[in-house]
Amino acid sequence: MTMKGRQISVLASSTFAFTICFAVWMMFAVLGIPIKAKLGLNETQFGLLAATPVLTGSLVRVPLGIWTDKFGGRIVLFSLMLSTVVPIYMISHATEYWHFLVLGLFVGLAGGSFSVGTPYVARWFQPERRGLAMGIFGAGNSGSALTKFVAPAIIAAFGWEYLPKVYAGAMLATALLFWFFSHSDKSHTVASNVTFADQLKMLKDPRVWRYCQYYSVVFGGYVALALWMTKYYVSEYGFDMKLAALLAACFSLPGGVLRALGGWISDKYGAYKVTWSVMWVCWVAFFILSYPQTSMIVKTVNGPMSIDIGINAWFFTVLLFVVGVATAIGKASVFKFISDDFSHNIGAVSGIVGLAGGLGGFILPIMFGALVDLTGVRSSAFMLLYGTVCVSLVWMHFSFKPERETPDVSVPLKKAA
Repeated sequence: MTMKGRQISVLASSTFAFTICFAVWMMFAVLGIPIKAKLGLNETQFGLLAATPVLTGSLVRVPLGIWTDKFGGRIVLFSLMLSTVVPIYMISHATEYWHFLVLGLFVGLAGGSFSVGTPYVARWFQPERRGLAMGIFGAGNSGSALTKFVAPAIIAAFGWEYLPKVYAGAMLATALLFWFFSHSDKSHTVASNVTFADQLKMLKDPRVWRYCQYYSVVFGGYVALALWMTKYYVSEYGFDMKLAALLAACFSLPGGVLRALGGWISDKYGAYKVTWSVMWVCWVAFFILSYPQTSMIVKTVNGPMSIDIGINAWFFTVLLFVVGVATAIGKASVFKFISDDFSHNIGAVSGIVGLAGGLGGFILPIMFGALVDLTGVRSSAFMLLYGTVCVSLVWMHFSFKPERETPDVSVPLKKAA
């Protein structure tokens, strides 16, 4: 097989594998709704249930990224997928809340596939094409939308217990397909004498922490909303689970598929300009989404006047779609930063940054539930996200200010006449 053929095969098989892994990782976004009803959970407990897989999927990203640098992405990703098959299947036999939490921790390993696939795919492509390649691979985030399309139909037809069985079979089949269609290249691994400590030295670089914060917004926020929106539509607008999941997919689908577009745009315009623009779009959208449904009485010269202010379901969905597009582009642009600045440590750095993003996806749903339980205002979730975007904008402004003020010495100044 030619090099181009191997590149295409690796990219296609890895993207498909990541899509299935992400669908499994997000399964409690839909599966958690009948479980919540069955166990009588409150909003905070539901948030913890939905987010539990995200925790382990985040914590394993650093070691997985480093192992990918050391052993190669093919064997690491294959082994990772196989390790989740039994825990996924066992969910169908769980009966207590703690059963679901413990099994969710093991199922969450599937989320670590991103930190394996990103450096694995990136090393097969030239630097000028890595942004697009990583963006195409990252489009596997659309597995979140796949769950929203498939899971409600399976649950409605066969019951919630059947969904984990289907997902376990899908994961096993995907692992085998990936192994037969992917390839290995020993030149893509780092020297065997490189230690764990050596690969973590980049933690001293402030750029890593900066990219962690950006990714906790564009990826952590995406994961949190992907987990939360089906439940939000059911509670806020009274929709049934099928319609709620369909509308939630209007956010999840572009948030995954358009990541490839984000990679292409980042290659063309640069990571900084793209990420800056993404943050401003999210800032505006979250500001509008934060406004709660409000009824007020205004005293006028003609007597009391009732005014209702709120966002209807369709405008809400349009705004979510905009956020989904923005986060898709932002996820790609952040990793363009990484591929540009840390080309020799993509696995380790992507693992660290992915950990930050995943932890955001774990913590935010729990905070969403806690805020609803404390305030009774469902849009408080968007108030929290609005605050995180504000932090990113301020940090970006001051971090890149010296670079913006540095004159471009590549163009000679004209001599005064």
